[in-house]
Amino acid sequence: MSLFTIRYLSRVRPRALIMGDGLVDRLTKILPNGRGVWIPMDHGISAYPEKGLERMDEVVSSCISGGADAIILQKGALSYYVEETGWSNFICHVSVSTVNAGEKDQYKVRVAKADECLIRGANAVSAQINLGDYFESEMIKEMGDLTGEALALGMPTLGMIYPRGPYLKISEGDITNGVAHAARVAWELGCDVVKVPWTGDVESFKLVCQAVPIPVLISGGPRGISFTELLHIVELSISAGGSGVCIGRQVFGSNDPESCVKALRAVVHENSTSVEASKLL
Repeated sequence: MSLFTIRYLSRVRPRALIMGDGLVDRLTKILPNGRGVWIPMDHGISAYPEKGLERMDEVVSSCISGGADAIILQKGALSYYVEETGWSNFICHVSVSTVNAGEKDQYKVRVAKADECLIRGANAVSAQINLGDYFESEMIKEMGDLTGEALALGMPTLGMIYPRGPYLKISEGDITNGVAHAARVAWELGCDVVKVPWTGDVESFKLVCQAVPIPVLISGGPRGISFTELLHIVELSISAGGSGVCIGRQVFGSNDPESCVKALRAVVHENSTSVEASKLL
């Protein structure tokens, strides 16, 4: 067992004493050795058609075969794929908005409680906050409620936190451009894992990882980059103290999701370089 894993489990173990080892077991299942390759596929509820999701059965199967540690789905899709695959590493994302919402299109409303997610077969729950949005306070409240519900059930919570709204204020001298604050919001609200954007370089991302004592996963890099370039970003994030990835479109929208997952696993779990991992594509 790695030093990181020992330190990580020591943080969640006190909570596990209240409810048995459920929380620790669920976390280690989707974050083996404290790292994870998570593939979100909740995008179809926001807008559709979405490249790759029109063949979702195939993509889900490919990601599982490739070795994904978790797949993130909305609750209806999660119930379906739990039954279809028999796999138990699904995370239920409970935040929703669509492209039709006008001025509220960045307000992620909550559509499920943790107990419903558990009944549907979820291993963990997930929600999103868009910092700087007009409805930021509502999303913060909903995240706080969710982490409390999940804690009582021994379920981990992933916080997807994005600093990108029109009212976003960046502190003077903050070279992370609000990403460290985003990670901090997730941790202080009770999340067990946080997903944030890549900050662009190792120096600034180190500050993000140092800001919280929970695993930090990166979202997909800038749009339009190649998957090989994305692997390089993942490699840099790991070197800065990151714990893996939570990347959707670049995987499920690719021609070969299984190979993409295998390449991500090589960097995240096997400490391969991006050049070495790219040979798996």
